[in-house]
Amino acid sequence: MNIIRLSTAGSVDDGKSTFIGRLLHDTQSLPKDKIAQIEAVSKKRGLKEVDLSLITDGLTAEREQGITIDVAHIYFAMDKRKYIIADTPGHVEYTRNMITGASNAQVFMILIDARNGIVEQTKRHLFIASLMEIKEIMFVINKMDLVDYNETVYNGILKDLEPLSEKFNLNDRNCTYFPVSAKYGDNVVNRSKNISWYTGPTVIDHLEAIEDGIFENLPFRYNVQYVIRPHSDEFHDFRGYAGKVVSGSVKLGDTISVAGSAQSSKVKAIHRYKDHLLEAKAGDSVVIELEDDIDVSRGDQLQLNGESALGDKKLESSMCWLNTTPLNPAQKYILRQGSFSTQVKIDSVNSQLDFETLEYRPSTEALKVNGIGEVTLKTAAPVVLDKYQSNPKNGSFILVDPLSNATVAVGFMS
Repeated sequence: MNIIRLSTAGSVDDGKSTFIGRLLHDTQSLPKDKIAQIEAVSKKRGLKEVDLSLITDGLTAEREQGITIDVAHIYFAMDKRKYIIADTPGHVEYTRNMITGASNAQVFMILIDARNGIVEQTKRHLFIASLMEIKEIMFVINKMDLVDYNETVYNGILKDLEPLSEKFNLNDRNCTYFPVSAKYGDNVVNRSKNISWYTGPTVIDHLEAIEDGIFENLPFRYNVQYVIRPHSDEFHDFRGYAGKVVSGSVKLGDTISVAGSAQSSKVKAIHRYKDHLLEAKAGDSVVIELEDDIDVSRGDQLQLNGESALGDKKLESSMCWLNTTPLNPAQKYILRQGSFSTQVKIDSVNSQLDFETLEYRPSTEALKVNGIGEVTLKTAAPVVLDKYQSNPKNGSFILVDPLSNATVAVGFMS
C-alpha cells in the first residue's frame, strides 16, 4: 500500500478543517471516543450539528479564534493506499506554515467558498502550488449548500479560474474540480443526492484512482548518511553506504557514480536489514554495497551514470524566509541538504515577491518573515542540487542559523 501526501489550502472560513473532519468521519477513520469528545464540545457550544473542524484545530489558540494557525498532520487509510494530510493556515501572515505543509505534498487541495468564488488568497495558494511544482491540484468548491447547490455558481467559478491557467502554469498540471458541502458530506466521500447535475467522482474516489508511480519518474539520487565498516572476522572487507533514496530507483548491477567526481562502480548488493533487494525506490532506507572500493563519505550523493547533477558553489534560488529575525547579509548560515552541510553566505537579494500582484519586483532589501525572494548564494563547498522544476526531491535545501540552530529559510533551486 503506497502513501499519498496531501496539502490543503484555502482562504479564511473556506472550511478546510471541516472538510478534513468530514473526510475522516465519513471514511470511519476516527475512534469512537474522539467522536464522542467532539460531540460533547459541539453540544457545549450550543451547536445543532457536530463541529467537525474541531478534529484538526487542535491548538487552544486556534479554537478560541476559530482559525487554523499551525500545520496539522492527519493520517488515514483506505483500501488502496494511505494518506497524510497537511492542514495549512489560510492567512497570508502564515505563508511560512503553508510552504512547510506543502513541502512534501504530491497533491494540493485548494478549497474555495462557493459564495465568494476566487479571492486573492486563492491566487496566493496557486502561486505556492506553482512554486512547489505540485503537479496534482484539486479545486474543492465548498459550501455548495449555501448557494442552493446551484450549477451556474459552480460553472462561474470554473470560468473565473481559466484566466489563471497561464499565470500559474495550470496547463502543465492535472487539475480537477469538485462541488461539495463539507458540512453535510456532499461529494466528499459519499455521492451527493443534492448535486445530481455533477457526474464526476467524489473527492475520495478521485484520490483512490490516482495511479501508483505517477510521482516517481525522477532521476536516481541517494544521500549517503553513514559508511558501514564492521571490522569483524565475519565481514572483514565489507563496506556499505547507508542512506535514503531521495528520488528515482536503483537496481542490482547498475553503474553509479559519486556526484561531483569521476568515480564510479557497479551496485554489488542492496541490503535492508537482513533482506537482499533487487531494487530500491524513492523513500527506501537501504545500504548499498559497491563492487569497487571508491572514496565515498557521509554527505556524498550517489547517482546513476548519465543522470548526473553537478555541484556548484554559486546558487540561484527562490527562497522563503521562515524566521522572525530578518536575513542578515553579513552573517554566514549553514546550508543543509540531506546529510550534506556547508557554510553559506547570501551574496545578494535580487527581487522579492509582491503578494498583491504575485510578481517578483526588483529589491535588495533583506528578507523578513514570510517573505519570498530570488537570491544568489555562495557556499564554502560545492552543493549538488537539481533544478527544483525538474526534480523537487533534490532541488531544495534549508538554511540554519549556527548560533541559535534555528531553521531560518527554505530554498528552491532556480
